[in-house]
Amino acid sequence: MSTQTPKPFTARYLESFRALLRRIPYPELTPLWIAVFIDVLGYSILIPFLPFFTQEFSAPAWQVGMLLAANALFGFFFGPIWGNLSDRRGRKPILLICQFGTLAGFVMLALSRNMTMLFLSRIVDGIFGGNFPIAKAIIGDVVASQDRSKQLSNVGVAHVLSSLLGPGLGGLLSRWGIVAPALLASALTCITIVVTWLYLRESNPVSARASAAPQPAIKAAAQPPLARESLWRNQTARLLLVQWAFHTLSFSLYIACISLFASIKLGLNAEEIGLLLTIAGVVRVIVRFTVFVPLLNRLGERATARLGLGIFVVTYMALGFVVNQWQFAVIVCVVSFAASCTRGVLTSFLSSAVPPQQRGQAMGASASLDSLAQIIGPSVGGAVLGAMPVWVYGGLAGIVALVAFVLDFRSWRTKAVEAEAQVEA
Repeated sequence: MSTQTPKPFTARYLESFRALLRRIPYPELTPLWIAVFIDVLGYSILIPFLPFFTQEFSAPAWQVGMLLAANALFGFFFGPIWGNLSDRRGRKPILLICQFGTLAGFVMLALSRNMTMLFLSRIVDGIFGGNFPIAKAIIGDVVASQDRSKQLSNVGVAHVLSSLLGPGLGGLLSRWGIVAPALLASALTCITIVVTWLYLRESNPVSARASAAPQPAIKAAAQPPLARESLWRNQTARLLLVQWAFHTLSFSLYIACISLFASIKLGLNAEEIGLLLTIAGVVRVIVRFTVFVPLLNRLGERATARLGLGIFVVTYMALGFVVNQWQFAVIVCVVSFAASCTRGVLTSFLSSAVPPQQRGQAMGASASLDSLAQIIGPSVGGAVLGAMPVWVYGGLAGIVALVAFVLDFRSWRTKAVEAEAQVEA
C-alpha cells in the first residue's frame, strides 16, 4: 500500500500552470505580454473621458484633439531615442525607465485640475513612450526569424484585448471623475513595473552589446559590412520604413475618425459604434488564433502581408458606398482581418532586415512613424469629414494605403540569418 501523501491543491495547481507555460512557445515572453496588455489598458480606460475634458475644463473640441496629438508628438521624437538606448544599455533597464515615466504621467493626470496639467501629463507620457519599440526589439532578440511574425502579431492581440476591456472599465469608474481611472491606470502600471523587474529576462546582455560596440580602426575593415551599416543606409530597412509610414498613416486616418464617419454617414450613436468596434476587436482576436497561423503557413509571410495590404485598399475605398450599419459592420470586421494579416508581419520584416544590435533603433523608428501618423491622421481625417463629402475620407485613406501596397512589389530580402551569423562569428 502506498503511503505517499497527496500534494495540496495549490501545489498541484501551480505545477499544472508551470507545465502549461512550458508548452507555450517562448514562455520567457509571457511577462512582456502582461506588461504590454496592462500598459495599453491603463491608457484605454481614459477613452470615455474625452468629452469629460470638454465639459469639466471648458475646452473646445480642437483643444482635446491637441491633447491627444501632444502625446503622439513627443512619442515621435523620443521613441527612437529609447530604442537606441536599449541597443546600447540593455532592454530591461530602459524599459523600466519608460514604465516609471508612464506611471508619473498617470499620477499627474489624477492630480490634474486644469488643461495645463492635462497637457503636461500627456507630454510626460509621450516623452517616456518607449514601451512598444523596446517590446518589439525584445521579441526580435528572443524569437527565431521564422517565428517572429507570429510573436509580433501578439503585440496587436494584447493591444486589442486591452482596448476591448479598457473603455468599459473606464465607463464603470466615470461616476468618480477622472481621478478614479487615472489612479487605476497608475496601479496597473505599478503591476507592470513589478512584473518587468522580477520576471523579464534581459534579451540584449552585455556580451551582445560588447560585440556590437565600435571596434578600433585597424579592425574596422574586417567587420561584416551589415554590422557597420547605419539604419538609413540599409536599403531594405529604408524601404520597409517608407512602406510602414504609408500603411500606418492610412490606418490612423481610418481608426481615428471611423466613429465620426459612422455618426455623419449612418447616424449611429456612441453605444452602437462602440458595439461594432468591439465586435471588430473580437474578430481580430479570433483571426489571430484560428486563421492567421494556418494562412501564414499556407501562403508565407510575404503573400499574407500583401493580401492584407490589398484588403486595406479595397475596404477603405468601399467606405464611401456604405448605406447601412450591416455594411459598415462588414467593413470594420474586414479591416480588422487585414490588420491581423499585415501589421505583425511588416514589423517582423523590419526586425529581420537589420542586425540584432540595431533592432531597438529600427523599432524606435517605426514607433516614431506611428506617432507621426497619430498626429496627422486625426487632424486630416477630422478636417476632411468636416468640410468635404464623406466618401472623400475613405478614398483618401485608400489612396495612401495603395502606396503601401504598391511598395510591397519592390524587390527586397531580409538578412536576419546572415546578420546574426556574422555577429555570432
